[in-house]
Amino acid sequence: MAKAAKASHTDNSEAQLICAAPDLMAEIAQWLSHLRAERRLSPKTLEAYARDLRQCLAFLSEHWGGLVTLKQFAAIEATDVRAFMSSRRADDIGGRSLMRALAGLRSFGRFLEREGKGKVGALSAIRAPKIGKSLPKPIQMTSAKQMTDADIRAGENREPWIWARDAAVMALLYGSGLRISEALGLIRRDVPLPGQGDVIVVTGKGNKTRMVPVLQTVLTLITDYVTMCPHVIAPDTPIFVGARGGPLSPRIIQLTMERLRGALGLPDSATPHALRHSFATHLLSRGGDLRAIQELLGHSSLSTTQIYTGVDADRLLDVYKTAHPRA
Repeated sequence: MAKAAKASHTDNSEAQLICAAPDLMAEIAQWLSHLRAERRLSPKTLEAYARDLRQCLAFLSEHWGGLVTLKQFAAIEATDVRAFMSSRRADDIGGRSLMRALAGLRSFGRFLEREGKGKVGALSAIRAPKIGKSLPKPIQMTSAKQMTDADIRAGENREPWIWARDAAVMALLYGSGLRISEALGLIRRDVPLPGQGDVIVVTGKGNKTRMVPVLQTVLTLITDYVTMCPHVIAPDTPIFVGARGGPLSPRIIQLTMERLRGALGLPDSATPHALRHSFATHLLSRGGDLRAIQELLGHSSLSTTQIYTGVDADRLLDVYKTAHPRA
């Protein structure tokens, strides 16, 4: 079993579930491989699905007493699933995470059914948890622009090239509306020099690629950072690197944002992803077309992008209440 687990680190490392019997572990490995190769789910989604399944099997192992076999899982009842969901709620897990967990379990159940390994009807019988609607919280335009200014962090005990790097990343997140994973996944040869291009190709969720406009000022910031960087950045390697020259971790940018929040007096909702929200909201407030914004963000559904119309409406209502003499 140990040799089999080493055969595919990407899939089987996630499938080593100490609460699952060997027959169930084998099916989990096949399912994860299917999701990665055929469904082309992102690594983060794969990791989340595998983690949710591990947690479910750990609960079932304790619930039933012993390793969970393929036959047992295929015969799971709705009461068992509800008990698992209740245990997760007791751990203060939110509705969105519970919905994702149920989606992952259903995906595995459908895979087993397609492979002729049983029907897990109980998973379909469970109603998905309700999720309260919450609007994105964009950063004010002036604050978003200030985040790209390396001088704000001049008092920190960091090397100047790191300030330049972080300013370039922030400018890219806000200027092109990228997810942090998309920005940090950019290869050097895919980023044009100032004056030599105005678009970049990014790889988003589900390994889908899209072309995104990039401002010349952003390209200048990136070029300044590359010039200052003490590490060699090859054309086929990530353009943003860490202090030791390896790929830059998203956590570093998140910590940078935390420090910027303190310097600019911003709320906790000001995260790297909030810059993407700000990109969409500010475009919409300036008359941007909703379908064009959908393409820029890489949303597969227009309904996902429409949430920003609610943000803009709230902003206009706040302005009305503040400025109108009879409001």
